[in-house]
Amino acid sequence: MSQRPVQALALPDDLVVLQRDWLSSNNLLCLGEQAAIVDTGHVKHAAQTVRRVRAVLGTQPLATIAHTHLHSDHCGGTGALQAAWPTATTWVPEPSLDAVQRWDEDALSFDGTGQRCARFGADRALVPGQPVRLGAHDWQVHAAPGHDSLAVLLFEPRHGILVSGDALWEHGVGVIFPHIDGSAGFEPFNETLDVIERLAPEIVIPGHGAPFGRAGGAIDAALGRARERIATFQAQPAQHALYAAKVLIKYQMLDVDAMTHADFERWLNAAPSLHLLHRQHRPDLDWPSWLAHVLAPMFGKGVLQRDATHVRDGN
Repeated sequence: MSQRPVQALALPDDLVVLQRDWLSSNNLLCLGEQAAIVDTGHVKHAAQTVRRVRAVLGTQPLATIAHTHLHSDHCGGTGALQAAWPTATTWVPEPSLDAVQRWDEDALSFDGTGQRCARFGADRALVPGQPVRLGAHDWQVHAAPGHDSLAVLLFEPRHGILVSGDALWEHGVGVIFPHIDGSAGFEPFNETLDVIERLAPEIVIPGHGAPFGRAGGAIDAALGRARERIATFQAQPAQHALYAAKVLIKYQMLDVDAMTHADFERWLNAAPSLHLLHRQHRPDLDWPSWLAHVLAPMFGKGVLQRDATHVRDGN
């Protein structure tokens, strides 16, 4: 895991990106009289998140915690940050506020995807069209359906800085979770890419991977790759289902590191989203045959490893 703040681009000095690995999302620290953080990583790394934030802030308190969306890799450190700075105000996308306050793990998608997340509270709603003050900057809030139907983008227009969450990475595209449960198709993702194109950011701080800028055409290239990937999924939705199944399995193994064969099989059988993906990808195969079809290349390429007693993450 990267241990140093990332400042490769011409970000203002009061914006500090803590780049993480793929289980935890990146964190953006917005410094000033009221320091803020956007996205908080995975619960597995929560103690590390608190240490890294404290290393940047020193004795200054954390005043605000905000989220682009509430997948567990973006909000798993929130409870630990709230415990460390109990006066901090926590913002979540407006449609998620009630579910967080009731802690409805089904509505928050943790149950369906087999993710785990430590409980946290929420105070305020990020509403598209209503700006939010984070650190010393005013940020626009834009709806960003696609990867997650309730996600938002945060855009600082004075410097052209976009916090994209999982709506735009420099390379690749996240799983389109609303397509898995049938609540939406792929088109909302394209509409979010249209929003990003209209905003014309100078710098994108993605949920995963290094920040990238307009110089050299990196943002335009990222938008083009994302559109191409979505077009492939639209033409071949079964390919998206296969991709999503592999991502969910890999995510689980990044979290737990290793599982006994029996525990791994129980987890696979109990994950509702995997059963949905089986029906979307290869309904002609029975469940055991489909799992074997998905897992064989993951073991073959070393993404997962298996010994006499355990299945392990291949990293």
